[in-house]
Amino acid sequence: MSLVDTATRPEPTPDTAYVHALAADALLAHDVTRGSLDVQLATRHAGMRRVTLRYQLQGPASAPVVFVAGGISAHRHLASNAAHAEAGWLEELVSPGRTLDPAQLRLLAFDFVGADGALDAPIDTTDQADAVAVLLDALGIARLHAFVGYSYGALVGLQFAARHATRVQRLVAVSGAHRAHPYAAAWRALQRQAVALGQLQCADAQGLSLARQFAMLSYRTPEEFAERFDAAPEVVNGRVRVAAEDYLDAAGARYVSRTPVTAWLRLSESIDLHRVDPREIRVPTTVVAVEGDRLVPLADAVTLLEGLGPNGQLRVLRSPYGHDAFLKETDRIDALLATALRAPTSGDPA
Repeated sequence: MSLVDTATRPEPTPDTAYVHALAADALLAHDVTRGSLDVQLATRHAGMRRVTLRYQLQGPASAPVVFVAGGISAHRHLASNAAHAEAGWLEELVSPGRTLDPAQLRLLAFDFVGADGALDAPIDTTDQADAVAVLLDALGIARLHAFVGYSYGALVGLQFAARHATRVQRLVAVSGAHRAHPYAAAWRALQRQAVALGQLQCADAQGLSLARQFAMLSYRTPEEFAERFDAAPEVVNGRVRVAAEDYLDAAGARYVSRTPVTAWLRLSESIDLHRVDPREIRVPTTVVAVEGDRLVPLADAVTLLEGLGPNGQLRVLRSPYGHDAFLKETDRIDALLATALRAPTSGDPA
């Protein structure tokens, strides 16, 4: 895979993607590069598609490169920096003194394929993994020190390790497994039906908001809700309103304000399309699971570990935050990252 001019690009092959042109919007400031690539991507279910890869690279040019990816609502901006002061989605874990310290590591992230809503076609985690490889080629990065994936990002990391093993030294997969659990897939199917019902009523935003509120219930645990929202219901304008509704409404409103409906639908489907054979992953992999995660049960993490064989190790957290523990249990996640990223591998220098 290489960076090529549109006039001299090679003919596409079924399982590869290639770059059309490097966009002119790259910005370099204070060890931060933000830019985009227009590429033709050979997608698994929809053939060749033109997509834009928007990325951000932060950290010293000589530092080891770590690719970081999160849930389907995550994006390229991990944390505030001198060039972009707004808070990122992983603010508390990408900061001085943390394992993912941008002064010590070069951190790379991108907006997932389909996140802009421009691709209305089935998207697979294999497409995301191949897009990462294209981006590495364009940036001249031969091999990652590590791929750190949370939730959907863990699925992409597993695919990347299986499909592009020579491009990464180690993988950390947090709250993600080799397949979608049927219970979690059913949750997402109902969420997509809520969106479809909203579209039928010309109420796309309301449908997406409701889907997000359903999702919040699957991300967290009954224990957390019992602690936070154990108040008596109120009668408001003749209707009963329970204590958690304000929280859920606010979560839905925030999500709708920044997420195209098409993007959410296609990325939600992408989770359910995800399949990878753990035996094909020969990269040292740390699997982090959370007891009580209703989307990625501990049993699936154990099955993944068994398939990884000697390449895998499992770490288990107990947390009332369920699937969202990677965003809430920052100190504990950081400690696990420190162990995983500093452990020697066969590809490390002596």
